[in-house]
Amino acid sequence: MTTDWNIDVADRIRRLPPYLFGQINQMKYEKRKAGVDIIDLGMGNPMDPTPEKIVDKLCEAAHDPRNQRYSNATGVFNLRRDLASLYERVYNVSLNPKDEVIATIGSKEGFSHMCLALMGPGDTAIVGDPFFPIHVYAVALAGGNVINVELGNDQAFLDRVAFVVEHTFPRPKVLILNYPHNPTAMTVDSVDFYEAVVDLAKRTGIYVIHDFAYWRTCFDGYQAPSFMQARGAKDVGVEFVTFSKPYNMAGWRMGFCVGNPEMIRALATIKGYYDYGMFQAIQIASIIAMRECEEDIAEQNNLYQARRDILVDGLNKLGWEVESPRGTMFAWAKVSPEHLAGQGTIDFALRLMDQAEVSIAPGGAFGEYGEGYARVALVENEQRLKQAIRNIDRAMNKGIFAPTASKIKDK
Repeated sequence: MTTDWNIDVADRIRRLPPYLFGQINQMKYEKRKAGVDIIDLGMGNPMDPTPEKIVDKLCEAAHDPRNQRYSNATGVFNLRRDLASLYERVYNVSLNPKDEVIATIGSKEGFSHMCLALMGPGDTAIVGDPFFPIHVYAVALAGGNVINVELGNDQAFLDRVAFVVEHTFPRPKVLILNYPHNPTAMTVDSVDFYEAVVDLAKRTGIYVIHDFAYWRTCFDGYQAPSFMQARGAKDVGVEFVTFSKPYNMAGWRMGFCVGNPEMIRALATIKGYYDYGMFQAIQIASIIAMRECEEDIAEQNNLYQARRDILVDGLNKLGWEVESPRGTMFAWAKVSPEHLAGQGTIDFALRLMDQAEVSIAPGGAFGEYGEGYARVALVENEQRLKQAIRNIDRAMNKGIFAPTASKIKDK
């Protein structure tokens, strides 16, 4: 994003941080236009198909004229009721579909509108660093400020958050959490962590927004706990989920916000002014997803787990440091210093795409504490992932990642 404008744009546009993926996306576009086969491991865009029974229900519902009219911005009641039933079944959490569940146009839209509902000039949000960019951009668009705190999933992280809350005036208003985490794939072991979050929120008066986008995308028998499982969670915050990953419905834009009724009502107010709700046929098809597609989630997770094993093993053999993630569709890799060759990860990502024809997401685009790392998506099939590792290995052997070191060897 550029800061040079020919029109008088709003301050909220000028306040947005630079869009650090711009150069990478532009290079990817130009190379593909020139016929280069770029293996794209940069964006978490599911490439596997939506389960057929969901698609069939969409087609059936789309033919009904009653579903072709404007819907409701909060989502049809049966959809919200089934989401509440799913939470009861999976997390043993009771939600009232009338005022504790709202449908959103994907979790990104819902999160952004929640920030508009809660924040304005002078308000501050605390975000873990590294961070998913929308967690910062949405606050900026709402006119608020962001304080980045080094990410963690333990009491030390919460102590850092508490210190910031207690030593900032005016006190921060919102704490934004995201586990399983994008980009780092960090996870929470138990509900105990969220119990401590609730205690912190009640002690300091801060609201909690938990982005639970990877709620069902888990491996090795791990099940990510929900923030809503913590005692008193509905008193202090909300949680966002999306169907993009577990059901491969990324383009369908089906999401939900659950939790605190007053925060849900504030979000509903904003949405009532902005949209008329999801296409009703999508909502009906999403009910089928919740009722009939548990096996599909398990199969998809098995696919991601197999890809994860190939990718993690290959990157570690290249000299990168990668822990095997228990959730998300990403691996968070510490890039070999030899490969970085003294440059930042954004320059490294550009070099990687140019020389190895592999696109990754540079850690530096996710905040100060992301520098030195790369986020690598598990979206391609196993053969393509193996090819990506071979491409990087060949480029490494040519010395392109460490020009200084290779020159020394030549001498």
